[in-house]
Amino acid sequence: MIIVSQITLLRGNKPLLEEATATIHPGQKVGLVGKNGCGKSSLFALLKGELAVDAGSVSVPAQWQIATVAQETPALDCSALDYVIDGDKEFRNLELQLQQAEQQGDGIRIADLHGRLDAAGAYTVRSRAGELLHGLGFSSEQHQQPVSAFSGGWRMRLNLAQALICRSDLLLLDEPTNHLDLDAVIWLESWLRSYRGTLILISHDRDFLDRVIGRIIHIENGKLNEYTGGYSDFEIQRASALSQQQSMYEKQQQALSKMQDYVDRFRYKATKARQAQSRLKAMERMELILPAHVDSQFQFQFREPDALPTPLISMENLSAGYGDKLILEKIKLNLVPGSRIGLLGRNGAGKSTFIKLLAGELTPLSGKLEPSKGVKIGYFAQHQLESLQQGDTPLQHLTRIAGNRPEQELRNFLGGFGFHGDKALEVVDTFSGGEKARLVLALLVWQKPNLLLLDEPTNHLDLEMREALTLALQGFEGAMVIVSHDRHLLRTTTDEFYLVHNQRLEAFDGDLDDYHKWLTEQDKAANDTKTDTSNTSAAPQSAAARKDQKRREADFRQQTRPLRQKLEKHEQHMGKLQHKLGEIEQALADPAIYQDDAKSRLTNLLAQQGPLKNELEQTELEWMDISEQLEQMEQQFASDMATQD
Repeated sequence: MIIVSQITLLRGNKPLLEEATATIHPGQKVGLVGKNGCGKSSLFALLKGELAVDAGSVSVPAQWQIATVAQETPALDCSALDYVIDGDKEFRNLELQLQQAEQQGDGIRIADLHGRLDAAGAYTVRSRAGELLHGLGFSSEQHQQPVSAFSGGWRMRLNLAQALICRSDLLLLDEPTNHLDLDAVIWLESWLRSYRGTLILISHDRDFLDRVIGRIIHIENGKLNEYTGGYSDFEIQRASALSQQQSMYEKQQQALSKMQDYVDRFRYKATKARQAQSRLKAMERMELILPAHVDSQFQFQFREPDALPTPLISMENLSAGYGDKLILEKIKLNLVPGSRIGLLGRNGAGKSTFIKLLAGELTPLSGKLEPSKGVKIGYFAQHQLESLQQGDTPLQHLTRIAGNRPEQELRNFLGGFGFHGDKALEVVDTFSGGEKARLVLALLVWQKPNLLLLDEPTNHLDLEMREALTLALQGFEGAMVIVSHDRHLLRTTTDEFYLVHNQRLEAFDGDLDDYHKWLTEQDKAANDTKTDTSNTSAAPQSAAARKDQKRREADFRQQTRPLRQKLEKHEQHMGKLQHKLGEIEQALADPAIYQDDAKSRLTNLLAQQGPLKNELEQTELEWMDISEQLEQMEQQFASDMATQD
C-alpha cells in the first residue's frame, strides 16, 4: 500500500503540504482534487521519487511498476502503433534479448525467452495496442502513420496509450481527458474501471471522476483530507462541513429557479422529456452541493446583450468542407435567442467544422448562411489562447476593448475570473493554460455576445471555474452552441442535442445516456461487419466443434462459479462498508458533533470508524486475491481454447 505519513513539502519558505497524511490500499481508485497550485502535481512527483519531502515520509512498495503519461513527444518516424508498444518496456526488453540470443545461436536462452514473452502477453501486444489506439480515436489508417505526422493533442493521446499498455501496479493520470473528445472519454472510463492496479487520478471532470473512482483525497490548507465515495459524495460531505451563508442560499435559489423554469416548460414535451428529467436530477443534487463552492474565487455572469434579433443566424441547404473534401451537407437550422444546443458526434465527424462555419472562420461550400443584423458572436476555441498579446497584462487586454471605463471597474470584473490584485498586472507570457483560458473567457464575456460558440471551453479549467462557468451559462439570454467532453456542463446548460454523423447535422432525440447507447450500437454494428467479412474468408466451424466449444465454456463457468460468487459477495460487502463509512464521515464533518453535549456520540462514531476501515481494508485485499485467481484461470482457459482450436 501507499503510506503518506506526516509529510511537509516546502516551496520556498511557504509550506505546500504540512503534516499531511493519507493511506491508499492496493487496487483502490482514488481521485486527487483541490484548487490549482495546492500540490496535486507535487504529490505525484513525490510518489514517482522525483521530489523529496522536507519532513515525514512517503512509502510506495519497491516492487511496484509505476505508469505515467509522458508530457513530451519527440517527432519520431516510427509508426503510432510501434510507439504505443514501446510503452510496454518489459516486452521491448525481452524482444531485444531474444534478438541477441538468436544472433548468438543460444537455443536454451531462446526457449526461455519465448516462455517469458508468452507470459508477458507478447503475442497479443499488437492487438492490445491497436485496441487502445482505436478507443482513443485513431482510425485504422492512422495506426501506421509516423508519430511526427500528428499534432500536439494527438501526440498526447499516444502518450496516454503508452501509459495504458504498460502492465503497471500504480497508474498516475494527470488530466487525461484534456485532449480527448466525448467518445474517447467514455471509452477511457470503461478501460479504467476494469484496470486492476491502483489508480490515482487528477481530473477536473466531475462526471469522469464519479464513474471511475471510489475515494477522494482533497488537498486543502496543506492537508490531505480523505473521503469515501465519488466526487459527488465528496461535495455533499464537504458541503455539510461548511456554513450555510444567506448569500449562498440566495445564489442557490436563483440558479434552481432557472433550472425549474426549463423543467416546467419541457418536462411534458415528448422531444424534450429526457433532457428535462436530466435537468431535474441535476437540480436535486445541486441543492445539496452548491455550498461546497461557497469559497470559490470565481464569480461572474454574462452581461445583457445589446440586442437579440430573431433569428440570429439562418441556414438553408448549407454545405461545408475543406477544398474538395466535403464534411457537412444539407444543413437546415435557425438559431434564435434561447437556443441552447450541445453538439454530439464522433471525433472528425464535423463538430468543430460547424462551429467554425458559424464563427465565420470557414466559408460555406454552398447553400445559405445568413446572420441577422446585430448578431454579436462570442467564439471560444483552444487556438485562441495563443492569440493573447505577449508582454501584456490581463488589465491591458481588457482596457483595449473596454474603452474609457474606470480602471477599478475593469479590475473588479477581472477579479471574478480569478485575476485579483497584482495578478491583473502580470504579463500573460508566464500564464498556465487554465489562466489563459480564463482570460479569453473574460474578454468574451465583457463584449456582451448574443451568440456563444464554445468549442471545448472547459479544457484547462479547474472544478471551481467550471462550476462558475456552468452557473453563468445558465443565465445567458442569447443562443449558444457547445462542443464539450464535460458531460456535467452539457447536461446542465443545454436544452437540446444535435448529432453530427454521416455528413449531416440532425436533432438527437435523447440525453447523454442515450448517446452512450448509440455509440455502443455503432461499435457493435462495425464489429459485426468486420466479423462477417472475416468469416467469408474463413473455413466454417463444424457443428461438432461448436458444440464442443460451448460444452467447454459451460464447464469453465461451472468451475469458476464459486470464485465469481465470492467476488460478488465481497463487492456487495465493500459497498455496504463504504456506505457506512460515508455516513460516519458525513456526521464527523458536522461542526455540531464537536460540542460538549455531543461528546458521547462523537466517541461512539470514532469507535465505529476504526473497525470499519480495518474491515474494508481486509475485504479489499481478499477481493484482490480472488480477482487475481479468476483472471489467471480465465487467461489459462483462453490459452487452452486457442491451443485446442
